[in-house]
Amino acid sequence: MKLSKKILAVFLSALFVIGCFAGCSGGTGTSESEDNAAGTTDIKVGFIFLHDENSTYDLNFINAANEACEALGISDENKIFKTNVPEGQECYDAAIDLVDSGCSIIFADSFGHEDYMIEAAKNNPDVQFCHSTGTKAHTEGLSNYHNAFASIYEGRYLAGIAAGMKLNEMIEAGEFTADQAKIGYVGAYTYAEVISGYTSFFLGARSVCPTATMEVTFTGSWYDEAKEKEGANKLIANGCKLISQHADSMGAPTACEAAGVPNVSYNGSTIDACPNTFIVSSRINWAPYYEYAIQSVIDGTAIDADWTGDISNEAVLLTDVNETAAAEGTQEAIDAAIAEMNAGTLHVFDTSTFTVTVTDDTNVNATVDENGTLTSYMADVDTDADYTADTEAVADGYFHESEYRSAPYFDIQIDGISLLDTAF
Repeated sequence: MKLSKKILAVFLSALFVIGCFAGCSGGTGTSESEDNAAGTTDIKVGFIFLHDENSTYDLNFINAANEACEALGISDENKIFKTNVPEGQECYDAAIDLVDSGCSIIFADSFGHEDYMIEAAKNNPDVQFCHSTGTKAHTEGLSNYHNAFASIYEGRYLAGIAAGMKLNEMIEAGEFTADQAKIGYVGAYTYAEVISGYTSFFLGARSVCPTATMEVTFTGSWYDEAKEKEGANKLIANGCKLISQHADSMGAPTACEAAGVPNVSYNGSTIDACPNTFIVSSRINWAPYYEYAIQSVIDGTAIDADWTGDISNEAVLLTDVNETAAAEGTQEAIDAAIAEMNAGTLHVFDTSTFTVTVTDDTNVNATVDENGTLTSYMADVDTDADYTADTEAVADGYFHESEYRSAPYFDIQIDGISLLDTAF
């Protein structure tokens, strides 16, 4: 039955009056979850960022914080950002300032923030402290201190497939021969997080371009645009045909755009600045974790000590493929690999896909067979000052990354990857 416009108007007006009367007279009111959706929750949330929106790394966290708070109905007044907070005492001071501002839960986004967040948690047991990329929550045993990470190695592997497809396209076009398919990678530090990242990227590339090799250089900083650009240019001069990175500025992507060299970036699309060379980017989507942790505080439920997101719950994402720069069929190849990951038939660190050389000072915790296949690896999962190996990470034919702790602990040097420097 259709209502006339006049009858419909009267009906809607009546509903409006009834709604106002219920709200003003203290009738049935709304549930707490409805209050959250309407933006009426009083909870205050604090965020500590290493840099600001000029860093692709921090911008990824900032966007996720805004998304999560909007989804949970947290007003701008109850969402407090602290940007450009160094990995030092400044982090503790920022955390205490957020406590004093009434925040019930506080997040920090950089590895070096961890010890200061732990100190703040110990001194403020009624406030929840959540730290992304940290390693110590599962051994600290604090009910109000938590770590979170995601299996970004899955995203980097998928981005590596896009890189390998591009190398194949350039080989087929006669731009270089298969034995010249060398990738360059700009890393920040020689930490497990970076090693896990560039290795998974390389394995993705090699899964479609088996002749690929890779050179890695390090900057000694998570964010140094000049050094990252210098690193990319050095790799290009060394004959690298495609560049990727685990560093947070636009240094490497803009160097690639200027040189006309294909680029796979990190933490978000660089297509606006690099329309001709940007292929794809992987990133951790922190919004699911932020929503989960904040909702836990609202509900009064416990937060996991060590949370790990993955490709299946969209905590790991890829940008749209830039068809201007990418090889034909790239999206289809990525989609096929995602389906295999979700089915449990593709493991990024499948030990049959790489070999390892053990020396007196490299891969000392590894055991390999006569073919160089990794058969055992004792990883440093329970972090201590001496980085003592404590957990067997190889089983069922693959290295179990981010299963025993959310933060990466794959730190093996595999064959086919050359490090230009290890000073950092």
